[in-house]
Amino acid sequence: MPHSPHSASRGPVRIARGASPWLLPTVATAAVSLARARRSKRAAALAVPATALAAGMLWFFRDPEREIAQGRVISPADGVVQSIMPWKDGRTRVAIFMSPLNVHVNRAPMAGTVTSVEHVPGGFVPAFNKESENNERVVWHFDTELGDIEMVQIAGAVARRIVPYLAQGAKVEQGDRIGLIRFGSRVDIYLPEGVEVAVEVGQATTAGVTRIDRD
Repeated sequence: MPHSPHSASRGPVRIARGASPWLLPTVATAAVSLARARRSKRAAALAVPATALAAGMLWFFRDPEREIAQGRVISPADGVVQSIMPWKDGRTRVAIFMSPLNVHVNRAPMAGTVTSVEHVPGGFVPAFNKESENNERVVWHFDTELGDIEMVQIAGAVARRIVPYLAQGAKVEQGDRIGLIRFGSRVDIYLPEGVEVAVEVGQATTAGVTRIDRD
């Protein structure tokens, strides 16, 4: 049975690591403008949009707890399956588009060891554009029971910072938080040759919950 992002969440919702450079100034501005609103018309005029922006930031950088699903390969990202493509080396690439409404904390698709985390400079075209494959990105490789699993975090037109939480050599459990992409973006996962894809284009995914492969 498919899982929704709401049914998959459990317990308190925290704020994502790496959000403070964006979040703290916004919340501080809202707090100051609200405190001065009674004494200053200018502060009162600023209070409404500043508070709305702060609330939006808090929503965007939410990091809910998840009931991690069972399965060999689970989705690393909340979003919608944008494309499923066979790769030259026999692997299959599943691309997941993340809108600004999605949770932007990414999770490990399998248990294993991080064998490499590589930052690759690039452009910042919208993540739904084919040219986004050349965007700023972080390429992950995991040593797992299926062998090498590659995952790529891709920045979008607004998302100009990817924040990895782990370094090479780190051990991960399936569903562990591994990094944050700020604002709209994309995550690609490459399934090894012989692994059948269980999702389809247009399907919604939930990080740590939606199974990507089929037995």
